[in-house]
Amino acid sequence: MPITSRILAAITALCLSATSLAAEPVRVERSTMLLLGNKAGFQEARYAADGSVTVHFEYNDRGRGPKLDGEYRVGANGIPDRLGISGVAYFKSPVEERFARDADGVRWKNASEDEQRAASTPGFYLALESLPEDTVLLARALLATKERRIALLPTGEARIEHVDTMSVRGGAGTARAGLYALHGLDLSPSYLWLDEEQRFLASAGDWSSTIRDGYEAALPALAARQKSVERAYTEARARKLTHDLRGALAIDDVRVFDPATLEVRAGQKIVIAAGRIVAVGPRDEIATPEDAEVWAGENRFAMPGLWDMHVHLSGNNDGLLHLAGGVTTVRDLANDNEKLSARIAEIEQGRDLGPRVIRAGFVDGRGPYAGPTKVFADDEREARAAVELFAEQGFEQVKLYSSLKPALVPGIIAHAHERGMRVSGHVPQGMSAREFVEAGADELQHANFLFLNFLAGPGVDTRTPQRFTTVAERGVELDLGGAEMRDFVELLRAKGTVVDPTLVAFEDMFLDRPGRMGPGRYRTVDRMPPLWQRFIRASTGGLAVTPATDITHRESYRRMVDLVGMLHRSGVTIVAGTDAFAGFSLARELELYVQAGIPPAEVLRIATLGAARVMKREREYGRLAPGFVADIALVDGDPTVLISDVLNVRRVVRGDRWFEAAALHEAVGIKP
Repeated sequence: MPITSRILAAITALCLSATSLAAEPVRVERSTMLLLGNKAGFQEARYAADGSVTVHFEYNDRGRGPKLDGEYRVGANGIPDRLGISGVAYFKSPVEERFARDADGVRWKNASEDEQRAASTPGFYLALESLPEDTVLLARALLATKERRIALLPTGEARIEHVDTMSVRGGAGTARAGLYALHGLDLSPSYLWLDEEQRFLASAGDWSSTIRDGYEAALPALAARQKSVERAYTEARARKLTHDLRGALAIDDVRVFDPATLEVRAGQKIVIAAGRIVAVGPRDEIATPEDAEVWAGENRFAMPGLWDMHVHLSGNNDGLLHLAGGVTTVRDLANDNEKLSARIAEIEQGRDLGPRVIRAGFVDGRGPYAGPTKVFADDEREARAAVELFAEQGFEQVKLYSSLKPALVPGIIAHAHERGMRVSGHVPQGMSAREFVEAGADELQHANFLFLNFLAGPGVDTRTPQRFTTVAERGVELDLGGAEMRDFVELLRAKGTVVDPTLVAFEDMFLDRPGRMGPGRYRTVDRMPPLWQRFIRASTGGLAVTPATDITHRESYRRMVDLVGMLHRSGVTIVAGTDAFAGFSLARELELYVQAGIPPAEVLRIATLGAARVMKREREYGRLAPGFVADIALVDGDPTVLISDVLNVRRVVRGDRWFEAAALHEAVGIKP
């Protein structure tokens, strides 16, 4: 062959080889994310033959939500040795995270960490702003090990176990789905479904779920099977941690707090039978039934069980954490009704751990910023149907949301009142808080809407995160002692409008800075598992700030706290709700009320008898008195002197059952 022909042939072969490499298929895996069954976002993962993986993930939660791109290089052991994530976090703060492992060492840098360790340091790096596919990569790396466990970087350890298998049909054919439990990432096992190739198939949850495209129809079956596994886990835990009161109980030598009088009486005895208090008084005057179990109170502080008036009960740990924090009643203000009803039944039957639950129905208008609900109303017919649905299903309250048409609000309120239900909510877009109150609303959720009554002009869309950023950036402008504010506060008092400020829900949002957590976590962060401590201390979940807005956000939050104190002193009814992490968050909410200038004993009344009065249950709940339901928290210290002592719960009675707080916390890896 002439030299020119040989060269031409070589060039042709080289081109064909390059074409073959370029044409090497990229495997694309796309999944849809749902919030309460509504499509909210997606993830697309692209796996190349050279071990590189690129991922895009985003979802919209009422204008909030992350938008992230990830690039990974996966090593032979299945562990990424290079990672890069960029984009924006849930509250749109910028994300830039890098990790690399090579001969020179292990290095990572993100908004709050900049560390390096020796090249020999083992472990799977868990990103601060991780994408769902990170968990899939971790699961495959775990399954590749003999021990099924891997150290995590920078801290912690993960373990995986296969717990179930089922076949599902989808647009791509039949898949053999394996359910895996991941330990070490959360306070209890996390679950995900992988196919026979260890590719992501689904993850199911009470609040959010993700399913591979083409297998949407299989999600209910996968979720049901996963729920059965989770139920077995929670039932076993409940059996271990629940102590039934089968006969009478005498709690001897306690200091009893009475929210009605704000008095603390020492040397008291409480006698309980059939889940109710039958006697309370000086220990030498109250007879102990012959067959009663007797507890030595050891001069502990005895108070009614606390109420958290703003929760969204979900996951496997919320109920346990509420009880461990002395919370015996919660009000759920938005949830999947079927799942919540099933959970309430399991709690009451002793098959799960949790407080008593009061349900509020949740309705919104359709639109790009609609809340996570299955009940929508865009006209009078749908509005009336929503109220009837909630009434027939036994809801005690209706919660309205931001995308509801203002014109529908008065009719919904009037109809709900006719059906014996209270009405509360966010102030719908295009309506002021004053108009919401004048329309007959019984309650306002979230202190930011009080500020927006004065700050939400034509350019502010309160369906979006502007309901947070506007208050953070302009809350300092409000004159809390001015005539307009005083007039508005007087309207709230005169109308008997209740305010559910959820200060703790805004604290991290306004005060967290990357690498500098806000003050609300200092008392409890050291009690959390190592991986949780890392994420809490990272504090990357707050609103985006600049040097110019840093102090402004802090001052705006201080004004929010001050306003709550002003409301209480003006005679406006406050209820203590959190809309945040179960258990610990209520203690912080109460601390913030004391910072607002409310005396600790009055704060305890707000979170006990005051809440019971708002929900018209004050004849049976909220006091330690004969005839009342035996919901009791035994505490070390005296929260009427130092409100932070509510963190020192030792034992909780919830009617006909009781719990050791330390055992509850230890069951989820939290130090007593």
